[in-house]
Amino acid sequence: MFSSVVEAVFYYSDTKPCALALADDTKEVSYFQYKELIKKYAEMLKMLNVKAGSAVVIEAEQTVDYLALELAVQLLGAVFVPLEHNCSVGRIKEIAILTNADIIITNQTVEDTANVYDFQYFINNETVASEYEFTMPDINSVSEILFSTGTTGKEKGIVLTHKNDIALAENVINGVKMEGDNIELIPSPLNHSHGLRRYYANMVNGSTVIILGSVMNIKRFFFCLDEYKVNSMDVVPAAMAVLLKLTKGKLSLYKDQIRYIQLGAAPMSDDDKSKLVSLLPNTHLYNFYGSTESGCTFIYDFNSKNSKKNCIGKPTFNTVAVLINGEKSNPLSPGNEGLLATSGNMNMSEYYKDPAETSVAMDDVFVYSNDVATVDEDGDVILLGRKGDIINVGGKKVAPDEIETVAKRFSVVADCGCIPVEDAGRGQVPCLFVETEKGNTLDVTEFRKYLLSELEPFKVPAIIKEIDKIPRSFNGKILRKELHLLVNSNK
Repeated sequence: MFSSVVEAVFYYSDTKPCALALADDTKEVSYFQYKELIKKYAEMLKMLNVKAGSAVVIEAEQTVDYLALELAVQLLGAVFVPLEHNCSVGRIKEIAILTNADIIITNQTVEDTANVYDFQYFINNETVASEYEFTMPDINSVSEILFSTGTTGKEKGIVLTHKNDIALAENVINGVKMEGDNIELIPSPLNHSHGLRRYYANMVNGSTVIILGSVMNIKRFFFCLDEYKVNSMDVVPAAMAVLLKLTKGKLSLYKDQIRYIQLGAAPMSDDDKSKLVSLLPNTHLYNFYGSTESGCTFIYDFNSKNSKKNCIGKPTFNTVAVLINGEKSNPLSPGNEGLLATSGNMNMSEYYKDPAETSVAMDDVFVYSNDVATVDEDGDVILLGRKGDIINVGGKKVAPDEIETVAKRFSVVADCGCIPVEDAGRGQVPCLFVETEKGNTLDVTEFRKYLLSELEPFKVPAIIKEIDKIPRSFNGKILRKELHLLVNSNK
């Protein structure tokens, strides 16, 4: 197996040079062309004094050139630091200072900062890749730092090595049973772990990646499916919800073409799951569970006869998982319950410049999650909720998503989010924030009657608040910390 993703690309350049590696909205490259582009950009970066250990901050684009620059950085033994597209200039400066970046690559104007280059500087340069033989990066060296706020609100830099990238690629390849002729459409942002890791998997597998700028471009979406004969996709649930709404069932025309769809990064609604299953009955619909810190650690095909609610399936190829209950570490055996912890080569090495948070999140063996889970009689892992999110009503545990799923079926509810709040009599009670459909208001009395008809009485929210918008991350996760702040601000 390869020691880095860039080594895999160079290998396939030699063994299948004419095979299509990548395509975006304007450019296509074979594996040979991709290798030459990476070499060209590596030579240019080298002339800009980028060297082993250097950090290079790059604002993400959904393009071949962006990904070529990433691998060029890594080919030099430098560290790739991606930031979200159209992030603020202040954030670019902040991360560049924090990582002591040698250069910044962005199409934005960053004043009072040296060594800033736009993409056209590299694209339009006449430098031709020489015959210089690059030394491949060491498998244990740092490949990238991914900055993520998650749902906690505190930003952390997840430090990953080339060994992590390869292990993650193997988890994806084996999890979806990726074939050699895989052609995968990726509309997910390529600064985020979700999209990056699916790209890595296809490069390690010698497959083809079709980059899509946005699922909102429905015409381009179907063009890619037809033009490139796309046979797999990677879509976060929030984007899939948009696709299902805008395509009006047209996906069913591809039920014999699409082998699998990878989903993950956030839970998918039961209604969207049902729609997808009905449209694509022959397609594997894989829900990947994982975090930026350990990523792609469980997989479950919910397009099965006995689909289970809140199931994340079984551990992936390189993953060893246990359940932590108090001080005890218990195996994934039926009946056990506890916090999920995972070990394997995919685990991050540390949080960047944050030893205190690192020691909380991991040790020499495991990365620890805040997700409470149990194991059923088939050995499948069932998520019960996040520690701190699970509502303990007089000793009875309530999962927020159970309430949210029921609430969203009420006619005027567009979205909702549930959190626990303290209660003198019962310890905790559910508090539900509701976003209504435009032009509608919530009749709380009728809504409560509806909830009582669908839920056990102790699960019915004691507090119901109407707000303009449920705060969510780009991939659809409810930002519950912001809801807690709303509760506290009203006290």
